[in-house]
Amino acid sequence: QVQLVESGGGLVQAGGSLRLSCAASGSTFSISHIGWFRQAPGKQRELVATINSGGMTNYADSVKGRFTISRDNAKNTVYLQMNSVKPEDTALYYCAQGRYYSSNYRRTDEYGYWGPGTQVTVSS
Repeated sequence: QVQLVESGGGLVQAGGSLRLSCAASGSTFSISHIGWFRQAPGKQRELVATINSGGMTNYADSVKGRFTISRDNAKNTVYLQMNSVKPEDTALYYCAQGRYYSSNYRRTDEYGYWGPGTQVTVSS
């Protein structure tokens, strides 16, 4: 079975940087669409960034130009480089592996496996 584990979260000052990692088990990682989502208290889980099996990326407008998603298939790992972080980036960050087939991979129900999340807190 596929398992995903996030790491790299923590407390960071506004304007600083963090790199989140998502380590996956299983043999389907390299052919799967991977997404980063986040959820702040009282809010719905929202898309942060996605990367498909060919390396094509997509970003939420709120993080475009500041965050970068990448993958290393040899290590079964996906990364989220977070630069110029803002207090509004504070949230629990999740990585997820997409289902065998979907369309746009922008919705949570298009992902079949989720990690437990890693907390990112940005202080002002």
